[in-house]
Amino acid sequence: MKRLLVIRLSAFGDVIHTIPAVVALRKFYDLDWVVRAAYRELVEIVAGVRTISWKEVRGHHNVVVDFQGLIKSALLARISGAKERYGFARPFIREKPAAWFMNHHVPIDPSTHVIEWNLQLARGLESNLEMPRVDFTPFAASDPRGFERRIVLIPGAGKAEKHWPIERFRQLAAQIGSKALVVWGPGERPLAEAVGAEVAPPTNFRELARILRDASVVIGSDTGPLHLAAALGTRVIGLYGPTNPARNGPYGQIANCIETFTTTKLMNDIAVDSVVR
Repeated sequence: MKRLLVIRLSAFGDVIHTIPAVVALRKFYDLDWVVRAAYRELVEIVAGVRTISWKEVRGHHNVVVDFQGLIKSALLARISGAKERYGFARPFIREKPAAWFMNHHVPIDPSTHVIEWNLQLARGLESNLEMPRVDFTPFAASDPRGFERRIVLIPGAGKAEKHWPIERFRQLAAQIGSKALVVWGPGERPLAEAVGAEVAPPTNFRELARILRDASVVIGSDTGPLHLAAALGTRVIGLYGPTNPARNGPYGQIANCIETFTTTKLMNDIAVDSVVR
């Protein structure tokens, strides 16, 4: 069996979106995934593959596939020494020079969701791949308990332009009442407390997954925890301004998105009443 190196270093939501394609490839290859340390447990538990650091990529693989499309990920593909190097065709990558390091450039349909982009790239290696059903629930930790059926709010986001105004979250929490629960990540506790609802305890990714899995609804913008909630099968409401929900929305629940991407692309233009409805 050929040895395949998968490259998708980060970020949290992007790793979640890459897992189905890797699961589809898993039965055809002896597979390693180079990914940031923070996401190794997610990959190992959910995708069921080995993870390695960037220092271990050289000289062990026949084939490499770069799901990231950046110069740094493409350099890792080249350093690996793999003779067959697959990546997205040049029009579909952010850093165009990354294509220089690939010798197989796979075109995709850009109108589809990014999870389907990744599966289309994987089909460059194995043409008959089907979208697998992936169970994310084993990633959820046994604790914390006691947060079942809550309405979980995610005020944080990786980029400032993805933030829904905190006063809107405050208004929404007031309408929800005692069922509201605010989750937060590193450096976000003051933001969470500003919502004015109960704040969840500090969590790692697996503990966060437990809270999201047990929730009745999760509300947030285009951010990793929202995508994790959707992957866990929890109902979500996505708030989308500068990013396209057709491409980056919560997979399987894009109809649950409230968006201004097709109009102003501004998070400020999403009204609380739209979320409550």
